[in-house]
Amino acid sequence: MTGSALRDGVFLLGFALAFVLLFRKLGLGATLGFLVAGAVVGPQGLALVGGAEAKLGIAELGITLLLFLVGLELNPTRLWRLKEDIFGLGLLQVTLCGIAVAGVVAVIAGFSPAAAIALGLPLALSSTAQVLPMLQSAGRLRTPFGERAFSILLFQDLSIVPLITIVAALSRAPADANAPPGWLLATYTVLAIVGLILSGRFILRPLFRLIGDLGEREMFVFAALFTVVASAAVMAALGLSTALGAFIAGVMLADSPYRHELEADVDPFRSILLGLFFVAVGMMLDLNAILERPLFVIGMAAALILTKTIIITGIAMLFKMRWRPALALGLLLSQGGEFGFVLFAQARDAMLIAPEAASLFGAVVTLSMATTPFLMMATRRFRAEPTVSPEGMEGPSHDGAIAIVVGYGRFGQTVAQMLTGQRISVTLIDRDPEMIETAGTFGMKVYYGDGTHGIVAAGRGCRCTAYLVLHRWRRD
Repeated sequence: MTGSALRDGVFLLGFALAFVLLFRKLGLGATLGFLVAGAVVGPQGLALVGGAEAKLGIAELGITLLLFLVGLELNPTRLWRLKEDIFGLGLLQVTLCGIAVAGVVAVIAGFSPAAAIALGLPLALSSTAQVLPMLQSAGRLRTPFGERAFSILLFQDLSIVPLITIVAALSRAPADANAPPGWLLATYTVLAIVGLILSGRFILRPLFRLIGDLGEREMFVFAALFTVVASAAVMAALGLSTALGAFIAGVMLADSPYRHELEADVDPFRSILLGLFFVAVGMMLDLNAILERPLFVIGMAAALILTKTIIITGIAMLFKMRWRPALALGLLLSQGGEFGFVLFAQARDAMLIAPEAASLFGAVVTLSMATTPFLMMATRRFRAEPTVSPEGMEGPSHDGAIAIVVGYGRFGQTVAQMLTGQRISVTLIDRDPEMIETAGTFGMKVYYGDGTHGIVAAGRGCRCTAYLVLHRWRRD
């Protein structure tokens, strides 16, 4: 068994490395590379590695670690600020997309209403494991756009318990005498969340303080992994979302002084396990089902993407997003998600769908996930905001200022406010026309100029005694 595990590891890591490097080179993203690698080495491909379901069970810890890291970025104050997006935008997305996709499934596949609902609701969920890394790599997770996407994904994770309850209520299988009723499951959810919050406050923080006093870095790694695994185990024992438990644990530690150390310790494990998760998903891809009914799988995946894109774009515009970022949000969340596999299994056990249907729609989810990088690349130019021409914009001139702030980003704005508060006259320069126009709407006068060219010839005669050259990082 040891030799077999080592051989599987060599094939999984080797093929994943090769395909991720190839797809990265082609600009298609790592996720698609992992999926293709899994399909190639899996039982439907070269059959080099087996046991996809067992590997998927282990790799799901990668999603749990991802949600823990996301929670570390969101302190309770910021999370409260997003409540309208989470419970407004998120609720509308899950409800409307679930109803619409269920209707599409009933029309295209001819399923009964109960079966269509059992399939449509899971398909309304998007892939947290795919979308969040895409936002992180693009540096957009903490932007208003990224927060909207995250709010929807977070509500989708919260909706797992209600969706499981709905599937159980529609079940045609004999009732399980040991299964808790829906109201008790909801009570468990609330009690588990409260318990995790109290544990984070009175157990985890003193624990990390003790480890910090001892100066044992290795113990930080152990404690961080213990926190994630323990919170996930508590939720799993109650039949709830393990990712939700890890997220709450992360939120409780978001405003602690150990946040950055925890993030650095957990992130390598997250990267490895999340990659393994997508490889396992690729291994579970039923290529025979696709080959037997290729038009159905492709058509259903296209209908899913189109339906979710239209609905999410419309909802985002109702929440006062411009049509271009709204469309980008719709395309980004248009795929099926990893929790679909869990809910399909629930529907199969509830005798709402046949095992063949679960396999077929699993292929639909995987195919839709594979299309997301292509969709984002193909529509990038179309979704891009039109650039504002700098022609005709006023350059910096002598206005009696004694300081020049080059770059009116977040840091430039902060420094300019500090100088103004000290009654120091400032000339503001930026080379981004869009930023200049935005600043103008708030009553700020920002000149167009490139600070790398001799501080714009010293402000064209401006008698300045200080030049504050600030590198403008990516803006929210």
